[in-house]
Amino acid sequence: MAYTTLSFEIEEGLAILTLNRPEAFNAFNALMLDEVRDALKQVVTKPVRALLITGTGKGFCAGQDLAELGDGEGVDPGAIVDRGLNPAIRAIAHLEIPVVAAVNGVAAGAGIGVALVCDIVYAARSARFVPAFGRLGLVPDGGYTWILPRLIGNARATAMTLLGCELGAAQAVDWGLIWACVDDDKLLTEAITAARRLAAGPTRALALGKRALTASATHKLDEQLDIERDCQRQAGRSEDFHEGIRAFLEKREPRFQGR
Repeated sequence: MAYTTLSFEIEEGLAILTLNRPEAFNAFNALMLDEVRDALKQVVTKPVRALLITGTGKGFCAGQDLAELGDGEGVDPGAIVDRGLNPAIRAIAHLEIPVVAAVNGVAAGAGIGVALVCDIVYAARSARFVPAFGRLGLVPDGGYTWILPRLIGNARATAMTLLGCELGAAQAVDWGLIWACVDDDKLLTEAITAARRLAAGPTRALALGKRALTASATHKLDEQLDIERDCQRQAGRSEDFHEGIRAFLEKREPRFQGR
C-alpha cells in the first residue's frame, strides 16, 4: 500500500516505519494516524521480526497537529485521542516483536508517548523531549502518564510535566528515560544495526521476555517467578531454543528463524 504521510518497508524481517510530514515536524493528523495503524496491522500479518520507528526532517513527532483543531471551539480532544492515538499506542505496545525508536529530532506531546512505548529508544544528540501539554491547556496522553513515572520516578515525571521542562537526549539517558544518545549522523546506522540484530534473534523468546518485564510492574515476586516459569516453558517449545542449544554445543553462532 502506498502511504501519503509515512513510508513503510520490510526487508529481511525488519520493518521500518518512517513518519513523513517534515513540514509539520511529523505531527499527527487524522490521515497519518490511520496510516500508522494500517502499517502496524501489516507488521502483525507479515513475516516481521522487529520494527524500527523514526521520522524525517528535524522532528521525530510533534504530537497532535494543532492545525486540525481550528480555534478549539467545539473540539473534543478526548474523542480525538480515543479514535486515533490510543489505538496506535496500544498496537505498538502489544506487538510481540522488539520495537526500536530512532528519535531523530524533537519529540513533543504525544510524540514522547510514541517514542517511549517502544522497547529500545535511541535518540540523536540534538533531539529533545518536550512535554508541551500544559502550554495548550491539555493533559499528557499517548501513554505518557503511565510510562514516564516508571522510567524516571514520580518526582522527576511530575516536575517535568507540570513545569513543561524540555529534556535533551544526553540528560534523558542520565535519567533512564531512553537507552542511548547518539551523534546525529550515526543515529540511523546504530538504530538499524540494533533492530537488525533483534530481527535475527529468537523472536518468540524476545516476545515472552517483553511480556514478563511488562507484567513485573504489577506483580509480587512470587507471582513474577510463576510468570517466568510459564514463559520459560513456552520458550522451551520453540525451534529457536533447540537451535540455540545446538549452536552452543557446536560452538557456533545460532541461526534463529523466529519459530
